[in-house]
Amino acid sequence: MNKKNILILNGPNLNLLGTREPGIYGTTSFEFFLEELRGRHPDATIAHAQSNHEGAIIDKIHEAGDPYSGVNGIILNAGALSHTSIAIADAVAAIAVPVIEVHISNTAAREPFRHHSFLAPVCRGTITGFGLTSYELAVAAIMLEK
Repeated sequence: MNKKNILILNGPNLNLLGTREPGIYGTTSFEFFLEELRGRHPDATIAHAQSNHEGAIIDKIHEAGDPYSGVNGIILNAGALSHTSIAIADAVAAIAVPVIEVHISNTAAREPFRHHSFLAPVCRGTITGFGLTSYELAVAAIMLEK
């Protein structure tokens, strides 16, 4: 298996993981989880970015989607913007790098407005409801990409 460069891109409020609604999102900070994830995948270089701003997320998608960026896959948890942002969906559709949509909670089991994702139709796949393990599953999927 070739070494892969993966970008995990988190959206609004995901900087609060570990303290935000622990009954839904757990008590582990993303920084702690990320170090563990990197340790379990020495065959991948895993970069991480987070923003509470839609435009900054779009800029990161464009940067990672540049053919010269070296990024082999994006794991995108756009948070609530998954359900509202046509602009982020357009950014994902505009790049050739595969994007996997991830959600920590099972969005289909939550409020009705979370049942629709504008991102799902333009992503390679969607992984929801497995807590932080959702990211690990997405890393495994990218590692299997040819």
